[in-house]
Amino acid sequence: MTKNTAMGVFLDLSKEFDTVNHNILLHKLEHLGIRGVVLEWFKNYLTNRKQIVKYKLTVSNSLTMKCGVRQGSVLGPLLFLIYVNDITKSSQILSFILFADDTNLFLSLIKT
Repeated sequence: MTKNTAMGVFLDLSKEFDTVNHNILLHKLEHLGIRGVVLEWFKNYLTNRKQIVKYKLTVSNSLTMKCGVRQGSVLGPLLFLIYVNDITKSSQILSFILFADDTNLFLSLIKT
């Protein structure tokens, strides 16, 4: 008798854009063939970014962002996808479906 088992895990990452490690992202960009002046441009784009919050007439202190990519920017979603896209290579038994910050993991087992 054959017994089939299927399992799915559905992940929706919170604050996903804020968690991107700059060093890992730069390493992945270099692995993809981005080098020289263009890689330096990305390093400059990611390094020493400042962030403030303004609400009505109140402005927060400026903080240096040590990780993350800008939400609402043109590059933010692209850089995030480059950062997470190789997750599909992390397992030989799981199937992955990725869409933006949503990740679906599937496992199918057939026992005879």
